[in-house]
Amino acid sequence: MSYVIFFGTMFLMLLIGVPIGIALAGSMVCLLLVDPVTSMTFVTQAMYTSVGNFTLLALPFFMIAGSIMATGGISKRLINVANCVVGNTTGGLGMAAIFACMLFGAISGSAPATVSAIGGIMIPQMIRAGYDKYYATGLCAVAGGLGVIVPPSYPMVVFGVTNNCSISDLFLAGWGPAILVGALLMAVNYLYSKKHGYEGTGQKFNFKYFIKELWGAKLALLMPVIILGGIYSGAFTATEAAVVAVVYGIFVGKFIYKELSFSEIWDMYKVNIPSIGGMMFVFAPAGGLGAVFSMMGVTKAIQAGFLSVSDNFYVIMILIFILLFFVGMFVQTTPAIVIFSPILLPIVTSFGMDPIQFGLVMTLSLAIAFVTPPVAANLFVATSMTGLGMVPIVRNAIPFIVVLFIAMVMVAFIPAISMGLLALL
Repeated sequence: MSYVIFFGTMFLMLLIGVPIGIALAGSMVCLLLVDPVTSMTFVTQAMYTSVGNFTLLALPFFMIAGSIMATGGISKRLINVANCVVGNTTGGLGMAAIFACMLFGAISGSAPATVSAIGGIMIPQMIRAGYDKYYATGLCAVAGGLGVIVPPSYPMVVFGVTNNCSISDLFLAGWGPAILVGALLMAVNYLYSKKHGYEGTGQKFNFKYFIKELWGAKLALLMPVIILGGIYSGAFTATEAAVVAVVYGIFVGKFIYKELSFSEIWDMYKVNIPSIGGMMFVFAPAGGLGAVFSMMGVTKAIQAGFLSVSDNFYVIMILIFILLFFVGMFVQTTPAIVIFSPILLPIVTSFGMDPIQFGLVMTLSLAIAFVTPPVAANLFVATSMTGLGMVPIVRNAIPFIVVLFIAMVMVAFIPAISMGLLALL
């Protein structure tokens, strides 16, 4: 009865448009009124503990860093490098867009910021070169998901904080899935471009020109080296790395490239404040709810429910894939990780899956969620930039979405993809 009241109240509140943080808190209060398994004092302490985490400070700084990179001239230089490397292949501009998303993802950690920064430049170029406008937009919307797959990634930070996993291990293990996704997206783009006659840019690879563009983008390319190198070497934590990213981005964008003004920086802070506040407001009740669920034995009950269906690892993972797909369609990234990862993690670890590997599976599932309506942040960014309808964009993006599903399944069932580099180092 308690579960019915909790979930019924939560879904009803979400249905009428109540923000998810309030819906979680309200349904938790209703639950405790019916079944007082603990005191509100304990719940309040759990809520405070969940947001009073030093590592959690990395999230707002990574979000702001992504905004700074998108407008500080860095994305333009990364695209020039990508064009030099893959621009003359079949479907060269599509290849360059995917490669540039990978490079930008290593800086921003945000999928919508990647779509905005790379898509804003590449979509018009692809359309002028003869690409179908819906295909070009769909490709950039899906490739923008590399912003959360390529380390550093804020969903990885959320997963690590929520489940007490090493952020640096998640970042290091994330390179395998990131390269896999990038390669698969490029393969689909090549086949599609071959079929529709989309040629390369016509500019053959020129080593001198490549070195020139590489030198021009050296400060942009140096940023992930500083951030990730500092984390992996132990020079600073993930939180300190996020602060370094913001300071470095402001310095380069304002004083070196001179494409960023102090008024724009101030606007970026103001724009990101609602998102950051909303994120923290979800973390607090989710932390309290996790403590209540732990005392009620909900996690064990859900685990028993999954195992009652089957004790086969592959069957359980398929059920989890289906669950994550539907969750991603209706719940935003941070709440999805905070609410569902503590419930699902004990299930997969009982089969021997490493928590780091499952964190990357969840990251990939949420990269899919960025392009599956109705809650699809990448699609909203893409449609706002181009003015195109969402349905034809999704229709053209389906091959790339299928690729993300394939990558997620491969990461789940082939541990070496994610854990290989971690084990090697």
